[in-house]
Amino acid sequence: MNHSPEMTVAIRAAKSAGAFLKKHFYDRKKVDEASQNDIKLELDKLSQKLITEEILSAFPTHAVLGEEGYTGDRNGENEWIVDPIDGTVNYFYTIPWFCVSIALRRGGEVVLGVIYDPMMDECWHVEKGGVPYMNGVPMHCSLRKRMAEAVVFVGHGKTDGSKEKGIERFAKIAWQVRKVRNNGSAALALAYIACGRFDAYVESVISIWDIAAGVLLVKAAGGKVILEPKKDNPEQFAIVAWNGCIPIVEALGE
Repeated sequence: MNHSPEMTVAIRAAKSAGAFLKKHFYDRKKVDEASQNDIKLELDKLSQKLITEEILSAFPTHAVLGEEGYTGDRNGENEWIVDPIDGTVNYFYTIPWFCVSIALRRGGEVVLGVIYDPMMDECWHVEKGGVPYMNGVPMHCSLRKRMAEAVVFVGHGKTDGSKEKGIERFAKIAWQVRKVRNNGSAALALAYIACGRFDAYVESVISIWDIAAGVLLVKAAGGKVILEPKKDNPEQFAIVAWNGCIPIVEALGE
């Protein structure tokens, strides 16, 4: 398969970081910062450093925006958006549901996305206008139309009212669908929609590095996404993503 230079580097960086994280999966992990809501690991920073070095060695004029900070020229046209461990709490507790997410935003538009799950060795990738792939095989969202057949991911945090909103949505959706999930990784939830495993994902507050790659994957795979930027932070959003078939918006009744 022929990739653009940017995609080649993105896949290599995602898989290098994923191999690094898998190597340390069973280790005792150093916590840099902890709260009731979240955990920041030393490995978050080390994974982002690995990805940043890989990208900037190939594209020294580019910039990298990650969950663990910013590197490079903020005024440049090419900005990589990186989540070095999406699902850090899972990773810390040795729950094998986490991933590396890398996207390229050019002139304000996301044009490339890669999500890599090192524990399953599954890699999703897409370039804007192109075919989305999982491990080199073209993929498509599910064609399920009935809420009664759907598996829906309902995410929520614990701040800014997102917990209350998430619990309310969970209660509203649970009786309408086959199963509701909240597995702790927005990027993997979107990848799972893109390859037909999940049918929808909703969350009231989520950051750009969690969803940039996944949103592009879902749209390319035939799904739909509604993003509403937060007024106080343009890099945070409310999101509804789905296979384009189930009536998730109507089901939420919002």
